[in-house]
Amino acid sequence: MLIAVGTFFVLAFFFPNLFNASKYLFLALMTFLALDVLILFMAANPIEAERELPEKFSNGDENPVIVKLRNFYTFAVKVHIIDEIPEQFQIRNFDIERKIKQASADEFSYALRPTERGEYHFGKLNVYISSPLRLVSRRFIFGDKQMVKTYPSFIQLRKYDLMAFSHHLTQYGVKRIRRIGHTMEFEQIKEYVMGDDIRTINWKATAKKSNFMVNQYQDEKSQSVYMAIDKGRVMKMPFNGLSLLDYAINATLVLSNVILKKQDKAGMFSFSKKVENRVVAEKRSSQMEKILENLYNVKTDFFESDYSRLYADIRKNVNHRSLIMLYTNFETLDGLHRQLRYLKGIAKHHLLVVVFFKNTELNSIIEKKADNIHEVYDKVVAEKFMFEKRLIVNELRKYGIYSLLTSPEDLTLDTINKYLEIKARGIL
Repeated sequence: MLIAVGTFFVLAFFFPNLFNASKYLFLALMTFLALDVLILFMAANPIEAERELPEKFSNGDENPVIVKLRNFYTFAVKVHIIDEIPEQFQIRNFDIERKIKQASADEFSYALRPTERGEYHFGKLNVYISSPLRLVSRRFIFGDKQMVKTYPSFIQLRKYDLMAFSHHLTQYGVKRIRRIGHTMEFEQIKEYVMGDDIRTINWKATAKKSNFMVNQYQDEKSQSVYMAIDKGRVMKMPFNGLSLLDYAINATLVLSNVILKKQDKAGMFSFSKKVENRVVAEKRSSQMEKILENLYNVKTDFFESDYSRLYADIRKNVNHRSLIMLYTNFETLDGLHRQLRYLKGIAKHHLLVVVFFKNTELNSIIEKKADNIHEVYDKVVAEKFMFEKRLIVNELRKYGIYSLLTSPEDLTLDTINKYLEIKARGIL
């Protein structure tokens, strides 16, 4: 409307008869403008709005943020909303428009996908209101600053919660084989009878009872599973916004839940220059909460990881034969050979599964048709790197070390299947 009035004034310079019409249009505009200001600003609190945040964000997943609005005006309004979302998202064009009927409420939501663990701070909720005349907007500011912590992906945890009970690996031909290792759990002390193992005689109890007493053991049903997370620089590589480290952290949380549901003991630790964030493998009711808090607090330094420190720590602190899922990444055979003696040392006493990643972005280079010498060179190099990954798997197998080569997006599902396969085969 303002543009139309301005156009009439310009035309009045060439057509003087339009000058009076331009003045009348200008007066009408001012009248409507005053009316718009009056109806928008005469009420003290005509709009209410609030932002509802979840208790915590799930890293790498879409998290809903709910905005509730209530219109107390006696006419419908157009609402223009600008939410001050955390700086980590780097969203510069946040803009939502809604229309709310008179004396009614409305609710809508938008989704945010965090890619880093930590604290996310929200600012004010800015709401701009326009009447049907659309000449003036009135600004309202709602809410105090809010903070939400982003934890490892608990949404994935719920998604895969029943996987351990819905997958039956025996239908795929997996057979039980001879157990490697034998763990025993103390049950009771009883009198010696013919045929009992004399090595189990409890001499202190025998001295008190004046009869031979033996310790009775039973097979330990709950087995220890540790997730060892490499937080060195090899895990810094990004994929779809998340680093390999965060994929490993999300998979650890989900796998820990499956392990506990299968009545095994779940534990974890991270390592780089030293071993940190240690949670001893147990199956207590509070174990998942303890693991979640430690995964949240994994601080990344991206130094060169010290595998000798990892080996020494496992030898010292993990006394019983356990399944160790080692999340790391090897790009070349030379990189593996530098750490191979420590991996072999761990595998002598535990069942070691080395989990590392395919570089799926190389697939686009390999599948693309090469049109010049430079693209041929890129394709050959990409195929070489992909081939080295397969060589690493064969090299680990040669020394009796299990491995899992997977893509980042399939990591959680593949690690669960690997654990269930090991359970089904009884090799722990």
